[in-house]
Amino acid sequence: MPAFRHIEQSSDARLHHDTIARPPAPPVPPEDETDNKSEPQIPESGQSVVGLTGTGKTWLACAFGHQAARLDHYVSYVRMPRLFEDMAMARLDGRFPRLVDKLARVQLLVLDDWGTHGLTDQQRLDLLELFEERYQRRSTIITAQLPVSGWHDMIGEPTIADAILDRIVHNAHRIELKGDSMRRKDRNATLTSAENTGTIQSET
Repeated sequence: MPAFRHIEQSSDARLHHDTIARPPAPPVPPEDETDNKSEPQIPESGQSVVGLTGTGKTWLACAFGHQAARLDHYVSYVRMPRLFEDMAMARLDGRFPRLVDKLARVQLLVLDDWGTHGLTDQQRLDLLELFEERYQRRSTIITAQLPVSGWHDMIGEPTIADAILDRIVHNAHRIELKGDSMRRKDRNATLTSAENTGTIQSET
């Protein structure tokens, strides 16, 4: 998948949260042509993409991110393990309020690999603070292998889990992907091609 426009891409062609995207603004038309027109908006709600590994969750989430960037919105991508690492470091060196404020201002935040492990007490509180700042103000896309029904247990502490899920689940659009892993299909196709090549060579 192509990188978001005008953004430095990471080694795996996705974005880290410290890189925020916004394409350059288009030329401003004359005043008489701008009447009754407004900047395109992203719905102030969430979206969760759930499915087994290899079904295309990250690809789909990044596709939404690309489209949002083309519509002149700030977009940021981060894997959840990396987010927790950076939040922990920010707490140590005093940057935590600035980091949360930066993430809260992103118009579309893509959180990948949600629910790969249980949360510590501090991680729960950090997530609650982030989602509280973004609730009904900005849009968030979450990708997860874990079904939504298992998110409460994954978060852990019931009171905080209720508060977090109330902000990211009840007003969200949900996409559930099914099927076999596309990586496995690609690998099988490669193996089959290699086997056919080997057979042809052995026959010549």
